[in-house]
Amino acid sequence: MKTVYIIRKEHFNAAHKLWREEWSAEKNEEVFGKCSNKNWHGHNFNLFVTVKGIASPETGFVIDLKTLSKIIKRDIIEALDHKNLNLDVPFLKGMLPSTENLIIQIWEILEKSIQVEGGTLAKLRLEETENNSVEYFGGKEPF
Repeated sequence: MKTVYIIRKEHFNAAHKLWREEWSAEKNEEVFGKCSNKNWHGHNFNLFVTVKGIASPETGFVIDLKTLSKIIKRDIIEALDHKNLNLDVPFLKGMLPSTENLIIQIWEILEKSIQVEGGTLAKLRLEETENNSVEYFGGKEPF
């Protein structure tokens, strides 16, 4: 049996502000730059979900991509799309909504639902901009 990796891409738009209340405006600007804009700023995020497993002899699937899409939309996209990450998302409450923190929380939410469908979450990639993205392997080293 050979392990196969499948990838599903989903998209959402969200706003956030990187700001620490205990810091001065000057320090926030120094550390976070434009991301500390007092009036927030937004991104068009792309989320890539990689699932690994053995293809079923019956269907040829590791996981049905339609099912994977439904899980991602139900558990993640509905919670994040067109939301303010600082104010509107319960699983980010009390947390600086950096892309790094966001991807870890997404992993925590998706991992169990994907396992129920017979796959194993292998990697997440979250593109914040055309030039900036983060990858997460569930706290395990990828190589």
